[in-house]
Amino acid sequence: MAFPYQTILFDFDGTVFDTVEGITKSIHYALEKHGIRSEINELRQFAGPPLVEKFIEVYGVSWEEAEQLVLDFRERYTPIGVFESAPFNGIREMLETLGNAGLCLCIATSKPQEPTELLLRRSGLEKYFRYVIGSREGINDQSKAQIVDSVIRKCGCERRKTVLIGDTKYDVFGAGECGIDCIGVGWGYAAEGELEKAGAIAVVKDVASLQKMLLGG
Repeated sequence: MAFPYQTILFDFDGTVFDTVEGITKSIHYALEKHGIRSEINELRQFAGPPLVEKFIEVYGVSWEEAEQLVLDFRERYTPIGVFESAPFNGIREMLETLGNAGLCLCIATSKPQEPTELLLRRSGLEKYFRYVIGSREGINDQSKAQIVDSVIRKCGCERRKTVLIGDTKYDVFGAGECGIDCIGVGWGYAAEGELEKAGAIAVVKDVASLQKMLLGG
């Protein structure tokens, strides 16, 4: 059976790597510095989307305040939180299988470039991806669509044969703006029903199901 896609773009947080512990603890740290009360279990929604947008959406702060919150977040995340993470079970084996099948694999993430590359390097996953594109260093103010479009242009892939794998509505919306499909993963950080409501073409429950779908099974 012919593969339905030739290029597979992966989100990072909540899709390839389980980064929620380091992100939520570092968000909590930043909010405390600004006198904003929060509960750790309420902060999972910050794992994945652009942080400036998310701070504004959730707490109604100004753009300038949101930028400062991101800087405060990084005070803890860069030296500590980035390492409170690990690849999801089965991801390594799936990437090996997809690569051996001749598919082009890339990362398209709102996470800044440097920590994304660091985690991929430390985990030994970097070799599986042709391109790794994260947000610009400094304030991660790029939309998901801008990042996805950057990857598509860099690798020169056909949009109709390209799919984004992600775990939140931001991935679905970003893919849609770029004219490509999005498959949602059920092991990430989305609220129940979020991916379906956003318009993902499918939502897979586990890594094995995703691999089967990507190989045209």
